[in-house]
Amino acid sequence: MSQSMLSIIIPAYNEAALIENVMREAHEIIGAVLPIEMIVVDDGSEDGLAEVAEKTAAALGQCRVIRHPDRAGKSSALRTGALAARGRWIAMMDGDGQNDPAYLIEMAKEIDLAKVQRVGLVAGNRKSRHDGRSRKWASRFANGLRRTLLNDDCPDTACGLKLISRDVFLALPFFDALHRFLPALVNHLGYDVVNVPVNDRPRDAGQSKYSNIGRATAGFFDLMGVIWLMRRTHIPSADFIRAEYMRRENDDAG
Repeated sequence: MSQSMLSIIIPAYNEAALIENVMREAHEIIGAVLPIEMIVVDDGSEDGLAEVAEKTAAALGQCRVIRHPDRAGKSSALRTGALAARGRWIAMMDGDGQNDPAYLIEMAKEIDLAKVQRVGLVAGNRKSRHDGRSRKWASRFANGLRRTLLNDDCPDTACGLKLISRDVFLALPFFDALHRFLPALVNHLGYDVVNVPVNDRPRDAGQSKYSNIGRATAGFFDLMGVIWLMRRTHIPSADFIRAEYMRRENDDAG
């Protein structure tokens, strides 16, 4: 495993019209500054996304495409990418073109790609959004409820831009909506979470895969499940966890 390479994971479903631009932009912007690998996870797309992504990956280099035989959801796609990643840190960004990859460079300044210390997650928080009014309202309500019940101090967990330790991510309990609760769960494991403001961009093509009603219904039960998980998961103090991880880092370096 490379200690300083950043593994960029792009989960995508039916984004064939956008995925080439997303891959090229990320490769050109981030790859010019940081050592990277890119992993596109096609979550069972039906529009030929995998073929477009594979052709683009061959042209760019440092890219791989993994295809789920059936749609399994964004969290599953991120986990597939994390299992395949070779970097100590993984960067997450969506395949719809709304995430600006330049912000991942700014977010990476908050950590050391060669080690994991106090910070386990750097989360992007969108300063402005280009969704419809009803979706913005639903998102604000859901974020407010989640912050109140989980005390995760993250104003926008749904933002696709995140940097997280690969080891920390794979240590989290897996469930379908894991990606929406990363700040609370990472903090519960004893690691700090850093929030960084980022810009959101409008879609150039395609449409959102979620409805407000479907998202709200699933989100409520997911929230109840996360509260149960956190109450049933007991770990030593945060200081103990950090001290042990840093000791391991020092042993590896020596």
